Amino acid sequence: MIDIHCHILFGLDDGSDNIEESVRMARIAVDSGVRAIIVTPHSNVPNSYRNFWSKDLTARLNAFTKRLEEENLPLKLFPGHEIFASGDFIDLIKEKKLLTLNGSVYPLVEFDFNEYSDSVYLKLEKLVANGFTPIVAHPERYSFVHEDDDAIRRIKNIGCLIQVNKGSLHGNFGRSAYRTSREIIINRQADFVASDAHSPYMRTPRLADTHELVSELSSVDYAEMLFRYNPFNVIRNKKISSAE
Repeated sequence: MIDIHCHILFGLDDGSDNIEESVRMARIAVDSGVRAIIVTPHSNVPNSYRNFWSKDLTARLNAFTKRLEEENLPLKLFPGHEIFASGDFIDLIKEKKLLTLNGSVYPLVEFDFNEYSDSVYLKLEKLVANGFTPIVAHPERYSFVHEDDDAIRRIKNIGCLIQVNKGSLHGNFGRSAYRTSREIIINRQADFVASDAHSPYMRTPRLADTHELVSELSSVDYAEMLFRYNPFNVIRNKKISSAE
């Protein structure tokens, strides 16, 4: 499996605090069948984590990769960001200060949980108009999605892809996220399920049990698409085919 959303790169945000925690997270991921992770530190968050890509972030990624080799952990790492869609974020993506997932046409974008739907749609439409295919991180956690049964369909019609958090499917983010995430899976509107892992203790990168859950809610073939084939195509910068 491939995890496209994971806060495993140490010392940058509210994810892993240090390289030792990152190694523990990597071990959990590998033990559950994950073989590649796109590191996605929070970025461009107003008055908080900026994390524009830099020599420092490259050095951290290289140091972590080397440590995984020393630990004989078969886990490949790829660069990325979880981009908070605020300010001049599209220009920053074009300037490569904010990274798409492994340099692909796919930026992983998030929004304020209480942002108005019209604002979200407008930002997504601008991203698509600039040649990107946005992957919307955990839409099942956004208030406007809870309030509008048609919101996911509209996001997809704009030309975006949907990434559901494993924690939502297990009820870790409240009843609304739980209900909405399962509806997205049952309706085959998701394109990815990812860990959005933050530590080796809670919100971990273990994905095996969630793959099993998605297989039960829908089908094994659909689970394989969400956890393996679509993430692999992101890394290769290939077209993603929707399951709908």
